[in-house]
Amino acid sequence: MPAVAAPTAKKVNIRPLEDRVVIQPFEAEERTAGGIVLPDSAREKPQRGKIIAAGPGKLLDSGQRGEMSLKVGDRVFYGKYSGTEIEIDGQDYVIVRESDVLAVEN
Repeated sequence: MPAVAAPTAKKVNIRPLEDRVVIQPFEAEERTAGGIVLPDSAREKPQRGKIIAAGPGKLLDSGQRGEMSLKVGDRVFYGKYSGTEIEIDGQDYVIVRESDVLAVEN
């Protein structure tokens, strides 16, 4: 019997500018730690996600590009009300500046 290929993530055709990154937020928790199911209206906005695209870096006064400390694939925490939310092909994304990312998950 031939092996079945695992589904892959859909490639998004978006290129952030300057020091911005595109984050695919993780799903909001559906249950509390005690097992109570939360309705959509009571769920917190996710503050964690995975970087799917990163810009080239901020253009400095010297004319050179600053190096990005974030890269595609990093799992990050970002501010609750940071960035701009967009939707592409039914999937939600958040575009934030590198400085709005609070931490990288190890």
